[in-house]
Amino acid sequence: MGYIMDLRKYVGHQPILMPAGCVMILNEKKQLLLQKRADNGCWAYPGGAVELAESFEECAVREVLEETGLECLELQEFKCLSGAKMHHVYPNGDEIYSIEMVFLCEKYRGELKVQEEEVSEQRFFDLDNLPDNISPHQVGVIQMLVEKYRT
Repeated sequence: MGYIMDLRKYVGHQPILMPAGCVMILNEKKQLLLQKRADNGCWAYPGGAVELAESFEECAVREVLEETGLECLELQEFKCLSGAKMHHVYPNGDEIYSIEMVFLCEKYRGELKVQEEEVSEQRFFDLDNLPDNISPHQVGVIQMLVEKYRT
């Protein structure tokens, strides 16, 4: 399962730092891909924990492929998120402070598939018609994306 799961064997539910690579994917209509998380029912962009010796970019590409079936062909750095606002407690009690490198991807290939262990649904949303229950720590960066494409 990876580095974070191995670390959890030693620290249990204690808070840990979790570096993550994440991607906001826009299709040709400038719609944002979001996925409904199976663990909490919130909508979120794809991403996950960085493994040992993996870059943020490598992690982001791997996570997108695993979770969506899409292959990112080009990424651009969008925003790095960290600090107290990135605190999260998972339903199983695991606690993290995430350090997220968020990328933007407009060039990709493949067909959408749902990784059922982590995702219950995924689809592209118009930027002016996003769902209400977006993961709280992602609302701000998604709003930045919306503002970028309004101008």
